Amino acid sequence: MAKIKPFKGIYYNPEKIYDLKDVTAPPYDVISPNEQQNYYKLHPQNIIRLILGRTSNLDTSQNNRYTRAAVTFEKWLAESILIQDRSPALYLTSVEFILENKKIERFGLIALVGLEPFEKGIVLPHEKTFSRVKSERLELIKRCQANFSSIFSLYSDRSSNILNALKDAACSKTADMNFVDDKGQRHQLWRITDKAAQRNFCKDMEAQNLFIADGHHRYETALNYRNWVASNNPDFDENHPANYVMMYLCSMEDPGLIILPAHRILRSVQDSKLDGFIEKAQKYFNITTIPISVNNKEKTKMEFISSLKANASTNSIGVFMANRQAYYLLVLKPNIMSQLFGHELSNSLQSLDVIVLTRLIFIEILGFDQASLDNEKLISYSSVANQALAAVETDENDIAFILNSTKIEQVRKIAEEGLIMPRKSTYFFPKVITGQVINNLRT
Repeated sequence: MAKIKPFKGIYYNPEKIYDLKDVTAPPYDVISPNEQQNYYKLHPQNIIRLILGRTSNLDTSQNNRYTRAAVTFEKWLAESILIQDRSPALYLTSVEFILENKKIERFGLIALVGLEPFEKGIVLPHEKTFSRVKSERLELIKRCQANFSSIFSLYSDRSSNILNALKDAACSKTADMNFVDDKGQRHQLWRITDKAAQRNFCKDMEAQNLFIADGHHRYETALNYRNWVASNNPDFDENHPANYVMMYLCSMEDPGLIILPAHRILRSVQDSKLDGFIEKAQKYFNITTIPISVNNKEKTKMEFISSLKANASTNSIGVFMANRQAYYLLVLKPNIMSQLFGHELSNSLQSLDVIVLTRLIFIEILGFDQASLDNEKLISYSSVANQALAAVETDENDIAFILNSTKIEQVRKIAEEGLIMPRKSTYFFPKVITGQVINNLRT
């Protein structure tokens, strides 16, 4: 049973912050160092100071990005830069964005969700996490005692009854927040304070399983934080705020739910592995070579990406290597995954392009070990194919693997079976913006 409840959200005071574009930001884990600096410059009260503070060589255990975030949070509350709702609310949001020249809108509801261990099968993950990231997030939440960013989770609403009821309860009113962010995406938020509408939604959600789309690190950190509070607070009970975490809940059937691919970009790959890669891959893949036209490189690139998309119904992976004047389209031969890995991988996992890439290409062909796969300096990611290819053309990267998107049905099936995908198997777009609502975890 999923436990959902409204809460008294903390948000920017509209009498002091006139445009939320200036103070909001994406989740911390997609912000580059350059973007971090830009958000610092954008506004003195930008949320970046809470979610991804600057570091210094002079940092100590008593003065660091986490302690400074806590001081800043307290200051903004004291100065009423941030204010708290007077009554519990559910927060319905919409985001309008452009993708491939089409205008798309996605809805999500921000609420509190009761924390449950994954083994209970109520809240389900689908990706692995990095231990270092969880330890960093835990230090932040210990210091600040707040959820600054919502965990992006999914639920099933095949008839759209749940979402339509939320829209009926909110969207006939003027939005409480309405702004266009620095990426040109319009965000709106409606406070749902009607008790009957709140009860109906929470009751409808009781039978739901929730699938974490984005924010696995934050969810596991919330579990760890609850355990830490329970072990250090003799008054801890089931009513403590640490038993809940702030979530953004989105219907799997929402037509605005978009999954982009997470392309892989590798560096520090030995020349011998690159030189022999295509020859080794021929044992497992049917390979199409697309020579790069010197006179029309852009046309060749478009042909390459189009060919990959045209093969989305198969296990297909695009490859581009540094200092090679060709793109390669790899289409998996029939039954290869079951023959090689049927004893260790379920059919659901075998069908994923990211599993083919990780288990067959990275481990079997390139000979990577688990430490290499965990090395964030070796593997980077991009959701934009052109950016991934450019990273090999212009930067110190050796090879890019271009993927088709993981399908939402695959995410659902993997999670329901209690299985885990490799890290960065999905890129839900756009990310849930940070800075609309904050959840206080203090008693």
